[in-house]
Amino acid sequence: MPKIVAIETGFYRIPLPVVLTDSTHGEMRAFELNTIRIRDADGAEGVGYTYTVGRNGAAVDAVLTREIAELFAGEEADEIERLWRKAWWALHYGGRGGPTVLAISAFDMALWDLKAKRADLPLWNFLGAFDPNVPCYAGGIDLDLPLDQLLRQTDDNLAKGFRAIKMKVGRKRLAEDVERVKAMRGHLGDGFPLMADANMKWSVDEAIRAARALLPFDLTWLEEPTEPEDAEGHARIVREGGLPIAAGENLRTVAEFRHYIACGGVTFPEPDVTNCGGVTAFMKIAHLAEAFNLPVTSHGAHDVTVHLLAACPNRSYLEAHGFGLDRYIAEPLRIAEGRAVAPNRPGHGIAFDWKALETIRA
Repeated sequence: MPKIVAIETGFYRIPLPVVLTDSTHGEMRAFELNTIRIRDADGAEGVGYTYTVGRNGAAVDAVLTREIAELFAGEEADEIERLWRKAWWALHYGGRGGPTVLAISAFDMALWDLKAKRADLPLWNFLGAFDPNVPCYAGGIDLDLPLDQLLRQTDDNLAKGFRAIKMKVGRKRLAEDVERVKAMRGHLGDGFPLMADANMKWSVDEAIRAARALLPFDLTWLEEPTEPEDAEGHARIVREGGLPIAAGENLRTVAEFRHYIACGGVTFPEPDVTNCGGVTAFMKIAHLAEAFNLPVTSHGAHDVTVHLLAACPNRSYLEAHGFGLDRYIAEPLRIAEGRAVAPNRPGHGIAFDWKALETIRA
């Protein structure tokens, strides 16, 4: 079995081509990228990454560089479940969320990349293989775009091959959100898949009111209507608001997803492979959703997540949106007629331009 002989980490600040805005994070001008490269005794390498919205990447880097690298030198790289549990319990007292789980997620992703490469299989096939062509949507981070620019952005995404669109809501006045969603529905036409994302903006009662106001516009889902700590509040929104609810990008454990699902707080569970515990946890969440007859969607990291949803029979939509990473990888995600195509390259297939990344090292 292959032993880990080297672990190399990186920390980079990626400037965004345009300033992005949502209802809680405000303006986002850069994302912080944390990477980990694991090499085994045979010279094979697995790569993992995670990211933050412009802050706190240094904390993730500290866990990867100091803790993960020390804990796993000389370990058997194939024993992913065991290594995951070792990381979880070794870092548990200062972990159970936050930078620690983001670091574990990147480490776990690298282990799966390495293992699939050693099998000479693309990750989606190695995980079980359902369908490499995954329905996807363009996720705009566009709360403050004037309406004409919002519709132009949508037209650009349609030209790129997207056949589903998500827009931001959560403006100061609900009437503004209603006006913009109404305009988007009119622009796209009846039956076109349209989602709206509030980024945790509202109280539970405000979210119920908003959901009812948006009900006429046939949303596929309303995403993150209130704070992620309130699973029972989400359940009220599902029951009383009348719209399907997507949530989970800010949940950090399988247990948190279990709570949401069991209490009826989510219609579309939405893990992010870079912060929920990695590939290992993401697939457990997807199978948990399947056991409850729920479709699973995703957040972020679309170049990796396309593999995971390609292995899930209960997948719904892959989220695709630009964090500026495409400039630093060899072959960005391919979209064709509304579907993202999981590549056939061994592992997850992401090849970073390490020299270019060095120019933006944090």
